[in-house]
Amino acid sequence: MSRTAFTRYVALGDSITEGLCDAPPARGAQHPEPAGAWIGWADRLAAILDGDARLAGHPFEFANLAVRGRRIADVVDGQVPHALRLSPDLVSVMVGGNDLMSPAADPDALASRLDSGIRSLREAGATVLLANLFDPQFAFFLKPFRGRAAVFNANIWSIARDHRAIVLDVWGVREFRESSMWASDRVHLSARGHRLLAAHAAHTLGVPYAEIAATTAGEAAADQPVPPPEEIPLRTWLRVYAIPWAARRMRRISAGDGMDAKQPVPLPVGGPH
Repeated sequence: MSRTAFTRYVALGDSITEGLCDAPPARGAQHPEPAGAWIGWADRLAAILDGDARLAGHPFEFANLAVRGRRIADVVDGQVPHALRLSPDLVSVMVGGNDLMSPAADPDALASRLDSGIRSLREAGATVLLANLFDPQFAFFLKPFRGRAAVFNANIWSIARDHRAIVLDVWGVREFRESSMWASDRVHLSARGHRLLAAHAAHTLGVPYAEIAATTAGEAAADQPVPPPEEIPLRTWLRVYAIPWAARRMRRISAGDGMDAKQPVPLPVGGPH
């Protein structure tokens, strides 16, 4: 069956899609963060799709509207309307983890809220790549949310069926249970994890030659080794990551408050940001 290459891809979501902890190899995930420096699975997917479009003789543009800390309401009320104004033919949506960690989170109600956004994107004619949630059993402090995540994911499959979206099934990828797929903070993907996710996304979209090591965002050649995430003691992890995160949740603030998307307008892959 013939397949048409995409020409404009817009990524929606939170910190995973923003690309946190996927730093260019020369810098490393523990170094100070210049604005827009993270790469991320969506940017890597864009590089793969750019190559696919080039082979088909089409131009290709990419925008990444994801911002750390964003929730389903932020995506549906803000990012989806922004994406619609950009007239994409492909939109990826990965969101829900921040919502489900709230004490009173209702996975069915959250999925219903997300459903309206997916409907809007599909009615506009965009192909929607809708990701479910990672299986949280990989981290001891996230295991209590596993039941909620499973219910939410069941709803994701229903939303995709109802609106003819494509599911990016990250729950079912066993490699994401490996510690090397996760950064030192234990909640964001490492560079290895982002590469794997980009490859799975591309294969899900039917790109037959998708490579994990796509060149993107000024990254060096594909065969350059990626350093493993730094292992840190539990006490250090609590002080550096867990306690500040819990403090923000108690104060009802987010690490992404006041931040804008790193690439709010569609640009050619590798173009100026």
